[in-house]
Amino acid sequence: MTTFRADASWSSLYALQEDVFMSICDDKDKTKSEGVYKMLKKEKELLDTFMYAMNTGLTFNKGNIDVNGKALIQDPDTNRPIYIGEGLIPQIEAAANKYCYNNRPSLALFNMVMNDMADKAQSDTGNKLVFICNRKMWNDINSVLGEYLANYRTDGTYMYSKSANSGNGGYVKVGATFDTYEYAGNQISFVVDRALTREYPTKGYGVCVDLTADKTTGMPAIGKFSLTGKDFMTNKIVGVGGYDGKSSGEVASNVAGSKLVMSGYAGVAAFTPYRSVIVREA
Repeated sequence: MTTFRADASWSSLYALQEDVFMSICDDKDKTKSEGVYKMLKKEKELLDTFMYAMNTGLTFNKGNIDVNGKALIQDPDTNRPIYIGEGLIPQIEAAANKYCYNNRPSLALFNMVMNDMADKAQSDTGNKLVFICNRKMWNDINSVLGEYLANYRTDGTYMYSKSANSGNGGYVKVGATFDTYEYAGNQISFVVDRALTREYPTKGYGVCVDLTADKTTGMPAIGKFSLTGKDFMTNKIVGVGGYDGKSSGEVASNVAGSKLVMSGYAGVAAFTPYRSVIVREA
């Protein structure tokens, strides 16, 4: 179980002018009105930061708990232990089959991946697999599947175009997006994840997982956990001027500004990490 937290602080002046924070006037052209630049709401920015930190942490965190259940790092000021739970990728890496490829993946590689997944699944056919990848591999997959359709001369109109007379102002739209591949009675669906893209920006990386629940117990393949009522919390530290910069009343600080804190506890567990395959570019 890991604690995630994100803070945002602002001055009372910013709170007063948040909706229209900056206006710029063009002195050279009197006919133009001033340009107004709006700032994003602080709550939205903080929520996006918090959710990104939790998503990335639950995906990539390396656990720091020893064999005795003690944390290996502590806060330098208070000496309190800092617990970090194991993320999904490290759990899967410990048991998954791994493949490497050069330049870009091939359909033969994905056929091997699906064969491995079928060996580990509860049935040989009818499995629907999820392949989570970064943007580099997502682009390569779409190129490979596009070439597959072109080489096999399929009858369906998968690659499409729209004529200039279709109301598009003379522009022609060509192309298609490929997100699913079927082989030997099994399906694999490709999903791009920005957390993987930021961790592996230049090399292809993907994880194939079987999300089928156990047919006997109903236990899911992957589960997320939290403490009761502590999965998401918000707290405010209000200073002079109040939360909106113009309110009177009691304050918790003599600083003309306020702070918003979002925090929560979360952990993830891969109950069947062996039912997975990792593919990465060499």
